[in-house]
Amino acid sequence: MEKRYGIIGKSLPHSYSKIIHEHLFNKKYDIIELNEKEFDVFIKHKSFSGVNITIPYKQKIIPYLDYIDEHAKKIGAVNTVLNKNGKLYGYNTDYLGFLDLIKVNNIQIKNKNVLILGHGGTSNTCKYVVNKLHAKRIDVVSREKIEGTISYEEAYKLNDVQIIINTTPIGMYPHNFESPIDISHFDNLETVIDVIYNPLRTKLLVDAKKRNIKYCGGLYMLISQAVYASMYFQNKQLDLSIVDEIYTDIRFSRENIVLIGMPGSGKSTIGPVLAKYYNCNYVDVDDLIEKQTGLFVKEFIDFKGIDEFRKYESNVIKDLSKKQYTVISTGGGIILNEQNIDNLKQNGIIIFVDRDLKYLKPTDNRPLTNDYEKLKKRYEERYGLYTKYADFIVKNNNDIEDTIKEIIKIFNDYEKNINN
Repeated sequence: MEKRYGIIGKSLPHSYSKIIHEHLFNKKYDIIELNEKEFDVFIKHKSFSGVNITIPYKQKIIPYLDYIDEHAKKIGAVNTVLNKNGKLYGYNTDYLGFLDLIKVNNIQIKNKNVLILGHGGTSNTCKYVVNKLHAKRIDVVSREKIEGTISYEEAYKLNDVQIIINTTPIGMYPHNFESPIDISHFDNLETVIDVIYNPLRTKLLVDAKKRNIKYCGGLYMLISQAVYASMYFQNKQLDLSIVDEIYTDIRFSRENIVLIGMPGSGKSTIGPVLAKYYNCNYVDVDDLIEKQTGLFVKEFIDFKGIDEFRKYESNVIKDLSKKQYTVISTGGGIILNEQNIDNLKQNGIIIFVDRDLKYLKPTDNRPLTNDYEKLKKRYEERYGLYTKYADFIVKNNNDIEDTIKEIIKIFNDYEKNINN
């Protein structure tokens, strides 16, 4: 029998599993999308050596198994299956990945009130872990009426919730702009965990970040559980330091660099250089708008007005924010709509290219800054917003090569830090 490995799920456009497992294991690893009928046929045929299981099959796989390990049995969910001479053995490595995620982010669970969103296999896994870590109270939220769960309406009444864990797929690519819950209802909230890993920061996590609440996404958990699963596939121990190594590599290959700042601040010069350095894509928002509409920005504003331009610009930003490993140079006014920033922060870090007013020059092709008085007014109106929304600020008053080097250092240091 061919030694086939892969991941089974219903919809997997977001999956990084192939990248991770082929890094860990010198075997081909397939992305296997199956509907429920196909799932039944595939598992019964047993034409694989080892597979990972994801939504919605982590619980549905159990009746097919000849053996299920103790942790998976207690959790009621399986994410790793081995075929040993026609017998199927089921394991749960998600709980180890989630435990590692909690540890690496220094999240204290003991004596905390925890709210878990969702009631599926991953929810059971997270509940199992936080129970072992002695949470004070655990409430599981479901949109369906299921025994042992509460409704979202009931959840909003629990003002003493300190930790929220999202195990639903709400907010996962390509539905990046959805959130399973409004965290503004929870005055005592300390930490938000979202097991989703694509985008890097879901809307839920961006909302937490805006409120200065500790947050973490699911990428580290994904990689950690994959390493444990690969130990089963390879039947050998692996050095767990490889989790950090793969995490850094994937973060580097997924994060966007978003440049904000005034017209003439140097964004469109810096952006292509950064893209070449990182061998990634480059997009200038104004250039993209001009290409899509067939109009120069000045013509667009003259013909349709600034409000229509801002609407069009926001739609372009929304699409771009789903991209990964891209340098994005934005128009000077994108910070006037906070939603633009929220969207861009899902997969990117925001760098304000700060050039002092005395070094900026009016340009004829930008009607809002085509003379000095307009330029000065825009600068004074926007400067506070640039600094408010930026993750990092880089001065660009002197040698632009030094500015580029500083941005590279900032980005590299940022991507090596697990807790961001």
